[in-house]
Amino acid sequence: MSWDVSQLPSYAGKAAIVTGGNSGIGFYTALELARHGARVYLACRNAEAADHAVQRIRAVAPDSDVDVLVLDLASLESVAALAAGWDGPLDLLVNNAGVMAPPSWRATADGFELQFGTNHLGHFALTGRLLPALLAATAPRVVTVASIAHRNGSAEVLFGNPARGYRPPRAYSNSKLANLLFGLQLQRRASAADSALTSTVAHPGVSATNLFRSTDGMGANPVLRGVCGVLGQVLLQSAAAGAVPTLYAAAVAAPGSYSGPSWPGEFRGGVGSARISPAGQDPGLAAQLWDLSEELTGVSYNWA
Repeated sequence: MSWDVSQLPSYAGKAAIVTGGNSGIGFYTALELARHGARVYLACRNAEAADHAVQRIRAVAPDSDVDVLVLDLASLESVAALAAGWDGPLDLLVNNAGVMAPPSWRATADGFELQFGTNHLGHFALTGRLLPALLAATAPRVVTVASIAHRNGSAEVLFGNPARGYRPPRAYSNSKLANLLFGLQLQRRASAADSALTSTVAHPGVSATNLFRSTDGMGANPVLRGVCGVLGQVLLQSAAAGAVPTLYAAAVAAPGSYSGPSWPGEFRGGVGSARISPAGQDPGLAAQLWDLSEELTGVSYNWA
């Protein structure tokens, strides 16, 4: 499949939120949406970093309409505050932000394991609380960013990465499996409700982003932070290339689809259909995770 960002449609008059839009894949996703006319909001924990990203976008696209929303996905209170402050229809929500493999077990503000709580529960709650705004749009779309690492996740995702026996890579894989299960189940629920909402999932392959350097994740180890920073620039595809599957999913991917790089192994290459693990294809597991997520977050989806 030959597709690139030049084929993005016009987003003039449309509003988009990109979580983690201040850096990496999220930044390039926000940049291209802004360049194609969207009113883009960078939903980020670090307002200063987000403001800097806004200036970078405006330097490339002076006429862009881009702003900052403060969001800490590791806090359900912060998620609720963002949604309560939103006014008007929301055409596109890109659930992009995440944390990867902190070396020791850490908790969110609500007591969940950091990766499960941030990567999955935070986005589950955000999407649910913004659902009325999404349903007020003509053709709303939600894109959730997963990972090839989801293939190492399993049904133990339902345990939420407990402290006992914590293994950073496995916990990360489970959180990304949760992202995939959520995105696919969201489409099933939208279809069952006869809703116009489209849910798609994408993964960036393996890209040089801040995930490898963030002190919230692998970068908490200074040796890994240095090594990944240097090798990542040499061996991995760019964050701009990693954003292409997300932008494809935001624009033209079919409802309930999973997109990613098309080279063998899906590490890089042109965008195409991505491989889903058996666990990721399990609607029963997805339904169980959905019920658990409602219980843990206190957020239910009202399709009325």
